[in-house]
Amino acid sequence: MQPLNADGEPKKKLPKKDKSVLQGKLTKLAVQIGKAAGLFMSSLTVLILITRFLIDTFVIQGIDFTQECLPIYVQFFVKFFIIGVTVLVVAVPEGLPLAVTISLAYSVKKMMKDNNLVRHLDACETMGNATAICSDKTGTLTMNRMTVVQTYIGSRYYKKLPEPDLIPAMILDLLVQGIGVNCAYTSKIMPPEKEGGLARQVGNKTECALLGFSLDLRRDYQTIRNEIPEERLFKVYTFNSVRKSMSTVLKNPDGSYRMYSKGASEILLRKCSKIMMGPGKAKSFKPRDRDDLVRKVIEPMASEGLRTICLAYRDFPAADGEPDWDDEAHILTNLTCISVVGIEDPVRPEVPEAIRKCQRAGITVRMVTGDNINTARAIAIKCGILQPGDDFLCMEGKEFNRRIRNELGEIEQERIDKIWPKLRVLARSSPTDKHTLVKGIIDSTVLEKRQVVAVTGDGTNDGPALKKADVGFAMGIAGTDVAKEASDIILTDDNFSSIVKAVMWGRNVYDSISKFLQFQLTVNVVAVIVAFTGACITQDSPLKAVQMLWVNLIMDTFASLALATEPPTEALLLRSPYGRDKPLISRTMMKNILGHAVYQLTVIFTLLFVGEKLFNLDSGRNAPLHAPPSEHYTIVFNTFVLMQIFNELNARKIHGERNVFEGIFNNPIFCSIVLGTLIIQVVIVQFGGKPFSCVRLSLDQWLWCVFLGVGSLLWGQLVSSIPTRWLRFLKTAGHGTQQEEIPEEEMEEMEDQDEIDHAEMELKRGQVLWCRGLNRISTQIRVVNAFRDSVSPYEGLETPESRSSIHSFMSHPEFRMEDSVNHIPLIDEAECEDDPPIKRNSMVLPPQLSGLSTLPPPPASPNQNNNSTAAAAAEHSAPLPGMIAPNSAGLSPCPGSPMHSLETSL
Repeated sequence: MQPLNADGEPKKKLPKKDKSVLQGKLTKLAVQIGKAAGLFMSSLTVLILITRFLIDTFVIQGIDFTQECLPIYVQFFVKFFIIGVTVLVVAVPEGLPLAVTISLAYSVKKMMKDNNLVRHLDACETMGNATAICSDKTGTLTMNRMTVVQTYIGSRYYKKLPEPDLIPAMILDLLVQGIGVNCAYTSKIMPPEKEGGLARQVGNKTECALLGFSLDLRRDYQTIRNEIPEERLFKVYTFNSVRKSMSTVLKNPDGSYRMYSKGASEILLRKCSKIMMGPGKAKSFKPRDRDDLVRKVIEPMASEGLRTICLAYRDFPAADGEPDWDDEAHILTNLTCISVVGIEDPVRPEVPEAIRKCQRAGITVRMVTGDNINTARAIAIKCGILQPGDDFLCMEGKEFNRRIRNELGEIEQERIDKIWPKLRVLARSSPTDKHTLVKGIIDSTVLEKRQVVAVTGDGTNDGPALKKADVGFAMGIAGTDVAKEASDIILTDDNFSSIVKAVMWGRNVYDSISKFLQFQLTVNVVAVIVAFTGACITQDSPLKAVQMLWVNLIMDTFASLALATEPPTEALLLRSPYGRDKPLISRTMMKNILGHAVYQLTVIFTLLFVGEKLFNLDSGRNAPLHAPPSEHYTIVFNTFVLMQIFNELNARKIHGERNVFEGIFNNPIFCSIVLGTLIIQVVIVQFGGKPFSCVRLSLDQWLWCVFLGVGSLLWGQLVSSIPTRWLRFLKTAGHGTQQEEIPEEEMEEMEDQDEIDHAEMELKRGQVLWCRGLNRISTQIRVVNAFRDSVSPYEGLETPESRSSIHSFMSHPEFRMEDSVNHIPLIDEAECEDDPPIKRNSMVLPPQLSGLSTLPPPPASPNQNNNSTAAAAAEHSAPLPGMIAPNSAGLSPCPGSPMHSLETSL
């Protein structure tokens, strides 16, 4: 049954949200590693162990298979399976999604300080791939503090604001009244907050510039508004992007009407039939006069980057009757031009440098504005979007639409593809033109790589373009609620330079994940090979289960916290965008992974097979099953962990940089985690004891372990010296070109809510990943406990001689059973109760196996562990109380059971 909302209506299901490009790449990479490395290696490990067990038991020793031995054989196979699971757990990089979540969450928090309010988490990483930015001009590239600096009034062109005495009184009255009533009454000039500061502009900035112009002429617009309050306005034609003008109609006491208009100069002048001249009288305004005014006044203003606004009026005599106010086309004709003003909106001082950074980073910046093309071109040159001599296009929206449409008026992608690569400025454009341009760039196939487009917008009509863009930026100050709702990121300061910060954080997310990958895969390769080799050659993993859990904690949780929280640097903007299909693991990273794996494996295997000779210790390879920890394997474990800690420093650089310590103190989280990990490692080794399979090491042994760990840094310099181009056989990994959908089960819970922000959805996924990580650790602990519980019954059944060669377990003549072990869970308890010959505190062989009781005891294996007891021979020669006689019926039902295979990594 479909859930209902508060109004009793069926809830609307959220559309399936695509995984981001990074998440898709990581998912694909994790599956590849899980299948190739994890599943294959774990299956091969289990297969080799079972094959070796079968050959050793039934071929070499020649033991016949009996039904009574089946439960014991099953126990062996279970242990082999647990070893395979251990190899699988180590191989699968489950920490990748957690690292992404940590990196994104950390970046989002820090981006707030850089004036980026991220609403959708995946927008942060998408900005790392951005190749194009379509930006508004006003308020984003400019300061959005407008002032009138030039004017044409009374047939004179003033490069500086004229004194009021130079303007005819009639024209001045028309000008000031028109400004006062034809600007929104919410727009006003307020006193400065601090003495000596600039007056505050409240409301529409263009209208504030005109109101300021009125004050500069020493005429108070507020006096006019007091005389003509807003409720006395007869009709208001609000500004829209089509007619590019705003008009207000006043009704006079004699029944006539007067309409004041303001708008884009070249558009409004076409609707003017008269112009106010010096003596205060209107003169006929012919097309030739208009062209002269455009050439002599408007174009010079626009070439200096000024926005030109025409102020006009029209009288409707009472004798002509009531006009049709709904016929805007007719109403906005036969206007009389009062003045043309040039409004300056200074370019933000930091914008030119920010645009240079974008261009250096391989990002194309385009200006999409509603201003005059000459004004837009001048501002583009000031910002650095255009350089003198560049072969780029500046185009008006009307010309843009004409070029991209066919004879039927339909938009053709092929036509757009001929324009957008060279287009840098789109002037006199509407929000629809912006949406068309963004869609055309995204859908284009001209370039090999798909363009990733970011767009800025502040108006309600900018919503479609913000939605269509890969990343939509809404203005936090000047933006409407509709624009903010449609956006992915809100610029709280409306500043273009904040977009550059978003690009840096987006690229930093990719770099952080790559650093984590480089570190984790190095640990994975080494740990899997060590576990595989130990299980298949020595049948005893050098890294025990609890130690493996600690290693997993280092390479998953701690490493993701340390490496995924690296702050961005300016060097990120010296590279081109990553590209949506670029692999996460580059050839340089692959060189580092394999290079450090070679060093670590060489050290580990050297310590494993000849370490006892180097340190003058007893070998830990042939230690009894439940013998105390050995110094040999403690050194192996300690060296392995220290190599990972120092290799974490190497992982900070993924592009071949040599100085791995550069900027390390800029990330206190990294320093704290590395130092904390080192301290915990010291505590584990020196005080962990048997729970961690460690014994205390001497100072000399510690120094050797640290020396081998520091060797990772020296080895890293050698690896960095090898040019990657020499290693063409290395392959990349982590490609991903398709976006994948979030699984159904993760969306079901989200659909139970009326409205939910995508950022909250991503945070929920992060919480799920964190819980999965904790669940993974608890699962591993349960595996260890289950293994120990399954082998605990044998602890009381071993003699020192049988420990070193478990093949003779339960067939030794000195086999004993203590009362503390009241039942061996190898045969079902119910079967024991139903079978009278089988007792709780003794084991009696079935009649068909009674002859096996005379088997001679196998020779004792030499003791090669420094922690085994020295009284083995004494125990063997003198039976202890409670032992069963050699020829009694208390022998194992499975003589010669090859229990040596129980010496596993667990």
